[in-house]
Formats: sequence, structure tokens, C-alpha cells
Amino acid sequence: MKKKKIVVLTGAGISAESGIKTFRDADGLWEGHNVMEVASYDGWLNNKALVLDFYNQRRRQLHEVKPNLGHLTLAEMEADFDVHIITQNVDNLHEQAGSKKVLHLHGELLKVRSDHPHAIEVMDWNDDLKIGDVDSKGIQLRPHIVWFGEAVPALDEAVSVVEKADVLVVVGTSLQVYPAAGLLHYAQNNIPVFYIDPKPATIYDLQNPLEVMAMNATEGVPLLREKLLGFR
Repeated sequence: MKKKKIVVLTGAGISAESGIKTFRDADGLWEGHNVMEVASYDGWLNNKALVLDFYNQRRRQLHEVKPNLGHLTLAEMEADFDVHIITQNVDNLHEQAGSKKVLHLHGELLKVRSDHPHAIEVMDWNDDLKIGDVDSKGIQLRPHIVWFGEAVPALDEAVSVVEKADVLVVVGTSLQVYPAAGLLHYAQNNIPVFYIDPKPATIYDLQNPLEVMAMNATEGVPLLREKLLGFR
């Protein structure tokens, strides 16, 4: 029997339970920085050393944290379902947990690429990235992160995945960041949507049957798995 296709949209909340701080706190700062200083191309052009140091700190932190029960349960669900994860997170905790089909909308912390708009040479990078680290053509490398104002290369693929979902799950996101938040509206109208977040936002204009589970990922994802197993 063909497995049901479960598409899971994850955000900062699932990684926060592993100790990774969320993208933006209440006063609009990210680790004490205005987000535009460290998450925009203008910020990069203005102060490459600051941007590199910021992401080097994030990369070091990632080496110190582990997937939590939310990540692990999503990976375990592959035994019973065709699970596709579309994440706004730049960490690799889904991959560490064992998930096989993970699409990163906003880039990946453990990858870098050429700072050139037409020659994107992406490579794995586990250590600090410094000024003077260059690609094969001598062009400075930058974090492989989608900054504010930049296109989201993986968006078309994400839309295609959502359109084929049998069940759509949203975990740990406020649904305020576009274009990721708009993905919900590409789901077929008849499929169920589950929204797991301790402080769920209001979802407008959604035609699907919606179940809101106001809880953390470590509580909500295992419960979701039991629900889905119950009506396969």
C-alpha cells in the first residue's frame, strides 16, 4: 500500500527546544544585533567581518546541540509515512535526527557559497569562515543563507511538494515570514492541516480542516504521530 505523503513545515520553535535561539526576539534583535546588519546583503557589504563572526558563532553552537524528540519523531515517522520536511531553519538537526527528505528554504549553516550572483559554488563548511576564504576562482565565500531581500531558490520545489501532500503539518513557526508562510495555501483544500506551536498564530483564509495543537514540538509531534497512525 502506498504511504501517505506527510509534508511538514518547520520553523524556529522546533530547534529552540534543542537550545538554538530563535531568529528574532521581542525587541527585533538577533543575538544583540539588528537583523539587517547580519541578515541582509547590504549588511554583508557594509561589514563582512561582523557577518562572518555572527554565523561562525551560530555554526559553533550548532556543533554543541542535538536533535530533540520533535526532530527524532519526524524521522521515525518515515517508517509509516512518506515524510517530506520543508524547513525555515538553517541548522541540520532534521538531518542529524535521520530525516531523509529535507528542503531548506533559507539556506544551510553548514554550507557556504561564492559571493557571486551568477556562479553559485556551494560547498560543505563545518569550521569558521574567514575573510580570505575563497572559491576556485578566488571569489570570497559567504554563508549559504538566504538573507532578507534575496530570492528563495527552493520555493518552487517547496510549492510542488506541498501541492502533493495528503496531510500538511506546521511545527514551531509563527507563520509570519513570507514566502514560507504562503506555502499553506498551495495545499489541496480537502487535506487535513495540523498546527503545532505553543503560541499558535491565527491562520486566515485556509479552506482546509485545521487542528491546532497548542504545545511544544517535543509534546505535539509524538501526539501527532499517534493521531496519524490511527487513521492511516
